[in-house]
Amino acid sequence: MIPHFKSKDELLEEECDKFISIYKPAMKFILPIKNFLKAYIMDSTVRDIVETRQYARFATRPVRDDFRALSQEWRRIIPEYVKDYVSLNTYM
Repeated sequence: MIPHFKSKDELLEEECDKFISIYKPAMKFILPIKNFLKAYIMDSTVRDIVETRQYARFATRPVRDDFRALSQEWRRIIPEYVKDYVSLNTYM
């Protein structure tokens, strides 16, 4: 028996913790990675911006500063990780 069902936020935090434990980013990238990963999972518009590479559209999104703080490598790894390991239906 499970004591309670996890909220979306708890599931997102677990997903972020898994990502960080696998890829072991430098400390300066942890907060931007968490924020961008959560936004990428939850917001279809953010996914569309990344997939179409229309980064100027981030100007009106709160995740803009986190995206800018990430290196090219993290900008590539995060979407690949989500596509390979995260079921987006869980967060809908």
